[in-house]
Amino acid sequence: MAEILDLLMFITVCAVLLSGFPVAFTLAGTALIFGMLGFAFGVFEPNTFFGAMPQRIFGVMTNEVLIAVPLFVFMGVMLERSKVAEELLENMGRLFGTLRGGLGISVSVVGMLLAASTGIVGATVVTMGLLSLPTMLRNGYDPKLACGSICAAGTLGQIIPPSIVLVLLGDVISNAYQQTQLSMGNFSPETVSVGDLFAGALLPGLMLVGLYISYQFVKALIDPESSPALPYDERRRDMSQGQILARVLHALLPPVILIIAVLGSILAGIASPTEAAGVGAVGALMLAGLRLDEKRGLAIYLSGACLIALLVLTGYADLRVTRQVIPTQDLVLIGLAVLLTLGLAYGVVVSLLRVLRNGVLRDVMRGTTQVSAMVFVILIGAALFSLVFRGLGGEEMVHEFLTGMPGGVWGAIATVMVVMFIMGFFLDFIEITFVVVPIVAPVLFIFGVDPVWLGVLIAVNLQTSFLTPPFGFALFYLRGVAPPEIQTMEIYRGVIPFVMIQIVALFILASFPGLATWFPSVVFG
Repeated sequence: MAEILDLLMFITVCAVLLSGFPVAFTLAGTALIFGMLGFAFGVFEPNTFFGAMPQRIFGVMTNEVLIAVPLFVFMGVMLERSKVAEELLENMGRLFGTLRGGLGISVSVVGMLLAASTGIVGATVVTMGLLSLPTMLRNGYDPKLACGSICAAGTLGQIIPPSIVLVLLGDVISNAYQQTQLSMGNFSPETVSVGDLFAGALLPGLMLVGLYISYQFVKALIDPESSPALPYDERRRDMSQGQILARVLHALLPPVILIIAVLGSILAGIASPTEAAGVGAVGALMLAGLRLDEKRGLAIYLSGACLIALLVLTGYADLRVTRQVIPTQDLVLIGLAVLLTLGLAYGVVVSLLRVLRNGVLRDVMRGTTQVSAMVFVILIGAALFSLVFRGLGGEEMVHEFLTGMPGGVWGAIATVMVVMFIMGFFLDFIEITFVVVPIVAPVLFIFGVDPVWLGVLIAVNLQTSFLTPPFGFALFYLRGVAPPEIQTMEIYRGVIPFVMIQIVALFILASFPGLATWFPSVVFG
């Protein structure tokens, strides 16, 4: 009876989610209903499993890793409001647009840069849809290719770190991996961090960008009319190549420096992902303040230099002031750190006043609060769903199903990937991450699957959920800003080649696990 209730609970959740009911309430409500049904049939003990819920909620609220979620959201929304994407698109278009297929390539490059700096799919797709799509259509681009390029480039933020998907997935994978090792008798379990997933996803993410650009290049060779080169306009005639390059560098350097500060501090071991997210939030705030008034940017430039100097100093010096004996050299360095902190604080205050006066801060804080609240409420609902599913014996049922698949470990992995891909047509990545991954990951870990490789494989798979109709969010975002002459079916047909590219990337990653495991082993040992 318990197995039947488990299956019915999973089907009910999917059906209610498709009806449009809020995710968190769907997960929690369905879990409560089926928990009571299980108690009525004598196959579920509510005191044991529901009693663990307060500890789960407390664990979620005190999880330091998850603090990175609102910080990365703040960083992304602030950068989107500071017009970084607009400047990048305009100048990359000047740089690549005179090549055949150049506009599509520039969209992919800008999508990669925005992915590494903002990581927000909706903002990226909407911005590029408003700025690039009219230009591409006006210059004779195939509407399907233009729409597909923009949607695909916008979803890169889900795989290229720092990504909110990787933060959430890293926490789930880490918990599942530790529980699996404990259940197997290893009471000194190895850990998997979000930083491991960031490092593991870097090469696959860049590989995906390379595949997108290669497709744009080959498409331009085979069908030149689909992606023609842009003619020189008056603005380009008035600018030398050096001036164009200077504009590109002006647009490119600030986000690249921010990316290096955030990712570099994680990969160098200077900061944890949560601490790096704080660096990113402060850096995005200063960049927004600089963009609002570049003529008076000296204070912000100095504070940015102080931030970078602090990161370097904390990596090479012991700045703890609670020690009983502090050497003279360390006292000097601590004093230097205090001065650098004051310089950083001055630039932050200047930036904060600028974004506050211009009304940017209120919009950013509202957007950050909404996204963060949504994520954490869904996480709590998913925790309740997971408890009831386990209480009804769902883990044993999934374990028997996957271990009974032909092909052993590869059969189990293929089944999980296919199920996630199909669910991506109808469900959001958050539901799949919080509901499906905790159920299937422990079974795969028992097979000996590498957790970093599995996490990156799942992340690439989940990325397709933003492009697959009928509920791909990137499709909805672009439909909302696309010109009226663009038909919805053109957007759907345009993303099909890019979904196929993502599937190819998934097969490449499955065939060569070193793409995900080599870099973390080099960086973290």
